[in-house]
Amino acid sequence: MTDEEVLAEFRAAGALLEGHFILSSGRRSANYLQCARVLMNAERAGKLARATVQKLPRELRQEIDLVVSPAMGGLIIGHEIGRALDKDAVFLERPEGFFELRRGFAITPGQKVLMVEDVVTTGLSSRQAIEAVEKEGGIVVAEAALVDRSAGEVDLGVPFYPLVSINFPVYDEDAVPPELAAVPAIKPGSRKQ
Repeated sequence: MTDEEVLAEFRAAGALLEGHFILSSGRRSANYLQCARVLMNAERAGKLARATVQKLPRELRQEIDLVVSPAMGGLIIGHEIGRALDKDAVFLERPEGFFELRRGFAITPGQKVLMVEDVVTTGLSSRQAIEAVEKEGGIVVAEAALVDRSAGEVDLGVPFYPLVSINFPVYDEDAVPPELAAVPAIKPGSRKQ
């Protein structure tokens, strides 16, 4: 899929939002990609997952033993990428503020893991999730995501394969332009802090 085809899927789902948004990173933006909306249709979610898997080098795809994603955002796309790869997909939760496996999920030491996220902006959640997998003995061989909002700047410490890279301007809270500051800010993501 081309970048424009991916964005067309977001538009069709009403998932490309405009306003004043507080991102999970705490930074501000006039645009927000609500991946939960684009993924609410199972057919569309599968199509986007297959397109994401096609971005992965063939040799990497053959290396993957398990797909892991952080809840909430990465859960659906992680599951669909697991389906596209014919691999199990599990998710991490952070009930106490740090990522951990729950629900009987386990990683076998040495298992090669593909980390999957919906959107990566600063990479903080991804790095924390990778650290949690490594703590369990897994080896994160790469990360895939629907959207890279970092303009290609993020360093996750592993190869990164986004379906689409978006360069929407983002601002620190104290540097929001006046026209954006005039719009009430909302926090549409899943992370409280």
